[in-house]
Amino acid sequence: MEILFQSHHAQVSDHMRERARTAVTKLGARLARAVNAVVRFESDGPTRRVEIVLHAPRKRAMVAEGSARFFGPALAYAIDRLDAQTRQLKRTPKTRSRKIARA
Repeated sequence: MEILFQSHHAQVSDHMRERARTAVTKLGARLARAVNAVVRFESDGPTRRVEIVLHAPRKRAMVAEGSARFFGPALAYAIDRLDAQTRQLKRTPKTRSRKIARA
């Protein structure tokens, strides 16, 4: 899987890029045939924003975004949101309907 990093008005450390790379690689392994991912780091005043876009063939692109004062928590929020999306995709329609029926 190819991972592309983009920085807009932001200085991103190598450690932060490595954290993003390992997290996206783990989440991409859940998807069948994940093609590429784009990780954007943006800085606008005191707000830091991280956006992750994960592409897989025959699936809609998954987009997750996290905002915080620093890049670490913003990356964690984005990873959590992407994790929730991949868990939702992995469930079959039959198991999704069972959960709705129980509620």
